[in-house]
Amino acid sequence: MARLGFTIVDFEVFKVPGFSERMQQLYALVRPKLLRLGDELAPELTRKLRMDFFPHVAKHQRRTVNPPPETWAAWGPSPRGYKRYGYLALCISSVGLHARCVVKSEADHRLAMSSSLKTQAAQLVEEFEGTRLARYDNWDFAQLPSGQMADRSMFAETLAESLAKKTGGIDLGFGWPLKEALRLDRGELLDAFRELEPLYRTLRESA
Repeated sequence: MARLGFTIVDFEVFKVPGFSERMQQLYALVRPKLLRLGDELAPELTRKLRMDFFPHVAKHQRRTVNPPPETWAAWGPSPRGYKRYGYLALCISSVGLHARCVVKSEADHRLAMSSSLKTQAAQLVEEFEGTRLARYDNWDFAQLPSGQMADRSMFAETLAESLAKKTGGIDLGFGWPLKEALRLDRGELLDAFRELEPLYRTLRESA
């Protein structure tokens, strides 16, 4: 299976100081690769997860001063945008690559998602038995967050309660440190998203 195509230079973009300078490098080096991967992996995700996916890539248009510490390709259920829905994301930062399931605070139906996590918690625990999930909600971008066991309290309490908050959301998944990220191939990435599929499906079917 082909590798994702990132080089050490792509990860070093996130160490470039200054907003304009980093954005210039981001758009020149990293974003074209994410656009390509977004388009190429969308049909693979659709086939493997048996749901329609449409690709999007972050533009960071809301930022004007602070340079982004990471960027991403996102796959969601609509061709018109992704932030109003739960989505899957391939994120790149200075410390590695990340496969994540994300619901932003501006997403619709977060209360319904919260309720579904509570009612489906037992089933999700079975699906994720033995799996450790890293939470990215407030990570510092300096090192990969450590994984936490995917147990009932994670789904029925931590994640459900976060979604129920007025400005709440969730962001969790798997990460590969730099050396592993440079060797990561598409099959491994798709396998990670397939592992996240039970959680993502629960959130998506709540909308």
